[in-house]
Amino acid sequence: MTGMHKRCYGAFTPFHAPTVIAYDPAMKTKLTFALVSLSENTRNGVSNGWMKPADTDASPRSKFVAAAPMNTVAFLGNYAPRCCGIATFTQDLRSAVKCARPGLHAPVAMMTDDLHGYAYPDEVEIVIDQHDRSHHGQAADALNRSGASVVSLQHEFGIFGGSSGAWLLDLLGALRLPVVTTCHTVLRDPSPEQHQVMCAIAGHSARMVVMTEKGREFLREVYHVPERKIVVIPHGIPDAIVSAEERTVARKSLGWTQRRVMFTFGLLAPSKGIEYAVRALPDIVRQHPDVLYVVAGATHPALLREQGEKYREGLRTLAAELGVAQHLQFIDRFVSRDELINLIAAADLYTTPYVNEAQITSGTLAYAFGMGKPVISTPYWHAAELLAEDQGVLVPFRDSGALADAAIALLDDSAAAQVMSRRAFEKGRIMTWTEVGRNYAATFESTAAPEQAVHTITPFSSTRHSMSSRPSSFTAPQGTRP
Repeated sequence: MTGMHKRCYGAFTPFHAPTVIAYDPAMKTKLTFALVSLSENTRNGVSNGWMKPADTDASPRSKFVAAAPMNTVAFLGNYAPRCCGIATFTQDLRSAVKCARPGLHAPVAMMTDDLHGYAYPDEVEIVIDQHDRSHHGQAADALNRSGASVVSLQHEFGIFGGSSGAWLLDLLGALRLPVVTTCHTVLRDPSPEQHQVMCAIAGHSARMVVMTEKGREFLREVYHVPERKIVVIPHGIPDAIVSAEERTVARKSLGWTQRRVMFTFGLLAPSKGIEYAVRALPDIVRQHPDVLYVVAGATHPALLREQGEKYREGLRTLAAELGVAQHLQFIDRFVSRDELINLIAAADLYTTPYVNEAQITSGTLAYAFGMGKPVISTPYWHAAELLAEDQGVLVPFRDSGALADAAIALLDDSAAAQVMSRRAFEKGRIMTWTEVGRNYAATFESTAAPEQAVHTITPFSSTRHSMSSRPSSFTAPQGTRP
């Protein structure tokens, strides 16, 4: 499927942060120097591991260096080659922003869980050990010297060190650059620690980006973030249009030509609720004996360390006990972006049977929906918002019977599945990385030099694309097998 998925990489001019990282040509990997630990007693506002939260309504530019034309954006968070959704997101976002602003320098400050465990790509100029508090503070010094106009922070509590990721506040407290924070998790019922950390992050941030209207609501009502700071930009998806011929080739290469495929992907963990989809298989198979349920993705690293493959093996055992072992297939690895596009294109239905309502963002859902898959999902927050108005099928949590009924109905009615597919694809056009990159670039520019910004952001919630505006080359992914 070459040519189906476009990506754009601009030229990169590295900045230097010699007090933080070095490059060892023999090992072909970046290594951190031994850093001098910062005194917890000398950093302003830090006490017992906490930094005093900033006022969430304070002027976002009060501590920043003077505004300058935006020629460098530094990206801070997880990054490839780490195998996690946020690492992939950060890499895709960086590429999309560089496509939107050719010539932009975009160095990366990468959080790592293993200093010597990765071959860091050239754009990674700062490596921050999430287990070493001193690295968090020292990284701020390097970013301040980087020439960046703005820092794009990817936030999730588990990325940064300290209780509830509180060591991030060391970095933000010492940073003299405006920060645009992308919130990958926004909790409705945070612990006191999580609430304190999130409020402090909001105080240090010039903008807070969320991917759903529910996220905007929580930032306002739970964390009291001013509306003027909040921007809604959807989760990005590949700029991929798959022709019927390409889909046929993909299905043949995967051995799915004679199968009706339900698909789920992402890091495997009990929170994904895969067992409820497996329990739905007997009813589905009775009506459609050619059904195959494919689950792609490696086991979540934390679960793998604690339990090994116990969860995956339990799913295999369950399928055998239910007599549907031949209707369940695992792709047990972290799949590449291009392979994932092939898998989504080749599938007939997509399902996210997650068991926890409190998921504000799902990249896997965004990918499948935006590529035009009919989606069956439980009503966690992101799904409930994205699939509203009959743009997907929502079923109750932990209800295998309802999931089976929804799958059977779509497999029985190819016309209904095709309509759902077209609606999803059309709505997904404002979710492509091309559009998302433009919106982030505009946000960065307005943050770095608000008095000079002229770009506008396309509102996600109010933008609609009619079927009449569909490009003539569009071929919707099929709801039934070819």
